[in-house]
Amino acid sequence: MTPAERAQLALLLEVAGTPKPGNVDRERDFPDLRFEHFLAGAVGAGAGLRAAEDGAAVGEAFEEAVAGMSGQSGGNTQFGALCLLVPLVKADEPAPDAVAEVVESTTVADAEGFYRAFEHVDVYVDDPPEGADEFDVRRGSDAIPAVRDAELTLYDVMELGADEDGIAREWTNEFERTFRAGERIAELEGPLSGRGARVYLELLAREPDTFVAKQHGRRVAESVRVRAQEALQGARNGDLELLRAFADSLVEDGINPGTTADIVAGGLFVALARGETP
Repeated sequence: MTPAERAQLALLLEVAGTPKPGNVDRERDFPDLRFEHFLAGAVGAGAGLRAAEDGAAVGEAFEEAVAGMSGQSGGNTQFGALCLLVPLVKADEPAPDAVAEVVESTTVADAEGFYRAFEHVDVYVDDPPEGADEFDVRRGSDAIPAVRDAELTLYDVMELGADEDGIAREWTNEFERTFRAGERIAELEGPLSGRGARVYLELLAREPDTFVAKQHGRRVAESVRVRAQEALQGARNGDLELLRAFADSLVEDGINPGTTADIVAGGLFVALARGETP
């Protein structure tokens, strides 16, 4: 299996895992976002992932992957996951120092490709508030002239957002949570999709999801983390009712821990690259 194929399989395994409180999985659709949209997104992203494998620059491959992913009617399914997977596919080996070398070597052109990718799909970002800096990702491709003038690489852009965005933090921290997730997936037993769902809950219980914080505020994100801890403890004791109730309540409240799901997709890639098989 090639690195690009592993990345597509990781996307498919991630969405197939269940239950994943607050996220689409094989047993739970949202009114406007369904399981099949994620399957189509994983297939559509293939051309960009293969481009990364064949040596295309990070920004170019990422934009192509996002453009392909968006060719389904559900909208944004895997933008954040692709932001992790493209550098992982390009890395010489599934190791922190190898992926760090990839992201730290990005260029201004890569940053331009990243900003252009926002034009292909409706990523959850508010309009930039008055006074927002000229590099704010909420400006989309409108930020490109400022990025060129400042000669910001894509790694520089991620550094600007690392305090508030969990994916950007992975870029600037050698994909720490991603590799930890991959190691944990490898430790567990059973179907890989189920292991991914278990690690999703463990990650959610350990650290507030930054996507939830952006959408609903830090207090809600911390509340979700605490409730994930309770659901995880119940599951460990054989009581799955609390987990099911937690999953249902997040869907009812429109709370979607998307960053955690993205990191699990990256972790599944790491586990596959290190020898795990479905």
